[in-house]
Parts: sequence; structure tokens; C-alpha cells
Amino acid sequence: MADGEIGSGREVVPGTGEWEGWELVRGQDPFEDLAGPFYVRPEPDGTWRTGLRVETKHMNGYGGMHGGCLMTMADFALFLIAREQLRDHESVTVSLHGDFVGPGKLGDLVEAVGDVVRETRTMIFMRGLITRNGDPLLSFSGVVKKLGARKG
Repeated sequence: MADGEIGSGREVVPGTGEWEGWELVRGQDPFEDLAGPFYVRPEPDGTWRTGLRVETKHMNGYGGMHGGCLMTMADFALFLIAREQLRDHESVTVSLHGDFVGPGKLGDLVEAVGDVVRETRTMIFMRGLITRNGDPLLSFSGVVKKLGARKG
């Protein structure tokens, strides 16, 4: 993925160590930088995968991965899922729904994948799943609105 393909102003850095083959995305959204780090990689079928290693900062008071962190990851993943459809557009999330179906634990590698269900002239409807070791943590769906043409 070339710098700027996900969004203008974003920095894309090749992953190292356990993240070899992934890319670290940071720079445009300070909240996502704080909530991450989120890594991305293309799959053989052309879809994209988002990854996160669960750290202490991602935990809730009960020892599980915080639901807000899972929803932030889902929101981040929406824009990767619709990467091709959004290539030339600024865009915003207009709806995000999640069903928490399992706990994430400290040290887990959690991954998000999904697909576009429908695209209209201005809206993209998606669904996805966040898992750890293949076990579901969050089932999510969302809608992203295409705005004007991407600047720069």
C-alpha cells in the first residue's frame, strides 16, 4: 500500500518482527494512534485484514479487552474494508453497530476482516468480524458516507 492510499496525511510503515508482512498505519487520526497501534495487510483474495496486539492500555477493569477499543478497531477496519470504494473520496462513519460475543485477553492478537454488503452513490454498507485465534470477539456492521473528492 503506498503512502496516502488509506487517507491523506497517514503514514504507512512496514511492520517488523511479529508484524513482518503487515503495515503500521498512523498519523491522520490522533485517537486511532492512541487506541492502536493498528496494523494492516492484504489477503490473497484482495481483502484487507486489521491487526492489534492487546496491551494493558486496551484492557477494562475486569481483565478483558475494553469494548470501546474493539469498537474503535471496528471503525478503523470499516475504512480498510471499503478501501477501493473510498479511494477517491473523503468519508465519515454514519453508523456502527457491534455485538460483543467473546472476551479479548492481554497479549492476544486480534484481527478484523469484513466485506462490503452494498454500495450506493453516497453510502457503503459493510459487515465484519473481530477474532482472536479464530474465535469471535465482536461482530460488527457499519455504514460509511462518501463525501467530496479527496484533496491532495
